[in-house]
Amino acid sequence: MSHTAELIAVGTELLLGSIANTDAQTISKALSALGINVYFHTVVGDNPQRLRRAVEIAKGRADIIITTGGLGPTCDDLTKNVLAECFGKKLVYNEEAARRMEAYFRKLHPDTGKMTENNYQQAYLPEGCVPFQNDWGTAPGCAFEAEGVHVLMLPGPPSECSPMLRHRAIPYLSQLTDGAIASRSLRLFGMGESSVESLLRDRMNAMTNPTLAPYAKEGEVELRLTAKAGSEAAALALIAPAEAELKEQFGDKVYGVDVPSLEWVCLELLKKKKGLTLSAAESCTGGLMAKRITDLPGASAVFKGGVVSYTNEVKENVLKVPAGLLEEFGAVSEPVARAMAQGVRALTGSDLALSATGVAGPDRDDRDNPVGLVYVALAWEGGEHVRTVHAAGGRSRIRTVAASHGFDLVRRYLEGLPL
Repeated sequence: MSHTAELIAVGTELLLGSIANTDAQTISKALSALGINVYFHTVVGDNPQRLRRAVEIAKGRADIIITTGGLGPTCDDLTKNVLAECFGKKLVYNEEAARRMEAYFRKLHPDTGKMTENNYQQAYLPEGCVPFQNDWGTAPGCAFEAEGVHVLMLPGPPSECSPMLRHRAIPYLSQLTDGAIASRSLRLFGMGESSVESLLRDRMNAMTNPTLAPYAKEGEVELRLTAKAGSEAAALALIAPAEAELKEQFGDKVYGVDVPSLEWVCLELLKKKKGLTLSAAESCTGGLMAKRITDLPGASAVFKGGVVSYTNEVKENVLKVPAGLLEEFGAVSEPVARAMAQGVRALTGSDLALSATGVAGPDRDDRDNPVGLVYVALAWEGGEHVRTVHAAGGRSRIRTVAASHGFDLVRRYLEGLPL
């Protein structure tokens, strides 16, 4: 049976733009992997009348309703009350939920260990529901079925919502689907979404099981294959031939399958090449290369450090870029990118070194170089390579694309691919 879900995010702060609704993205991706259709996202403020209307509308067009937010201890946390009312459910006190909250507060505040009285209202849950134990916060979630609709309530903070979804909601929802659904994601760098889509359009339209869908990322593309069968192994077997065909078609532009990012691939490759280290000298990327790799656990084993050489003075005095190169070619040039990579490699003692120098905008530089022109270099013992990048978009996208080109150079060097 095919299911249709609607997500209802509760919180006036979402409507005001004070925070982004990242929960919806996380939940939608998880539901897609389960083969559950998501046709509507609704955001409603902390107002019982408007929330009630949103729930009544959702009841008429979805058989799964998932809410986020509004489960806390304050007076505007009314999600459970409204949902229970809409489906004719009483709220009953859950002793186990209360005890778990008390234990959480003792752990959080070992000096006092006391939980304020208003927190106990979080222990009231709809009668007959399946409680979702919250090991990452105080407010428990829950699920129940009524009037042909499955209702799931999750806390709003992403640090609680994400693990609650993974460990509580997904096991519940998995019981609603027939058979098993599996997916594989191929990550490509070096082609735009429109180019990839034009090559795959006929194939995508002809495919039914598995299906193929492209997703645009910042400067790269994800191809997701999804299949349904009696078991996960059978679904993966359906995917395997299509995956092999795509790998052959796109060749070394496929940098990984079911991997999170280019920098993650680089980190894993560096770990496998025991003893190899990396450093970075960054101008227009402003430290983004260093940030992206140090965001990953274990980066300290391979990343030596970086220099944000945003001015010519730092390029010359710290990275030892010859003043003559800067004067003759300008900071945004292939020779300077090469010298920056060599300089940071010598400075840090790393085996490999990246550099990036370019024009992130919004205007051309003092030598009339166009916005989006970036030189990205990789240096190693006995050699270096510079790639000229012409990136489109605003400052953020140009910097992201430039950093990704750097990691692509590292990946290709370590895998023995053409740079």
